[in-house]
Amino acid sequence: MHPQEAAIHDTLAQTLLAGRLAPGSQLVETRLAQIFGVSRERVRKVLHRLGHERLLDLVPNRGCFVSSPTLAQAREIYEARRIIEGGIAASLAGRLTASQLEELQTHGHAEHAALQAGDRALSIRLSGAFHLLLAGFTDSPFVVRELQELVSRTSMLVAFFEPAAASECACEEHEEIVDALRTGDAGRAFRAMHVHLSLIETRLKPRVAAQAAADADQEIARAWAATQAPSA
Repeated sequence: MHPQEAAIHDTLAQTLLAGRLAPGSQLVETRLAQIFGVSRERVRKVLHRLGHERLLDLVPNRGCFVSSPTLAQAREIYEARRIIEGGIAASLAGRLTASQLEELQTHGHAEHAALQAGDRALSIRLSGAFHLLLAGFTDSPFVVRELQELVSRTSMLVAFFEPAAASECACEEHEEIVDALRTGDAGRAFRAMHVHLSLIETRLKPRVAAQAAADADQEIARAWAATQAPSA
């Protein structure tokens, strides 16, 4: 991806994952091109990537919209994740190398740092990345590919429906999963993953639509301007 496109992608993804855009808001290529000072073609590439990542809905002949996940969908998605990831956790228990365990520990430190910094979007990204990291340890591209879509969908659910304070609980639950994997107890690892995903589901609350920004263009422009400001 071109550096300019990568910067635009990161700005939009962070704004979406911070829950600052109302579900269903339309993003118009021409207006985004003006905000970012680039061609519509560059904007289109970024929007298509965000659509592939399930952060946006691309509707033929209508345009591009902020994803509008529902709590009813959340139940189906989290049930699928419990089935898949419970098996992943059980299969990895006692099989991870020292370097893989160290990688998980380092990732946990990054999650805590994002939480302490109050970076909501980064916290959500890192939380999803934790689960994809475990999937990667299975050495199964199919498992990783299937889980990527589910994680992307749940990232938007968390952004819209989970209170920010709940992120700290997720960090602690990740630590419990890693500890179970380290001890080699497959049953404990399965239960820890199952409980973690169930708790995330119970923490989702129908609250964000009224709190999200009313004007998507203004919110995106503000986020982009912040990235362009010279460092002190």
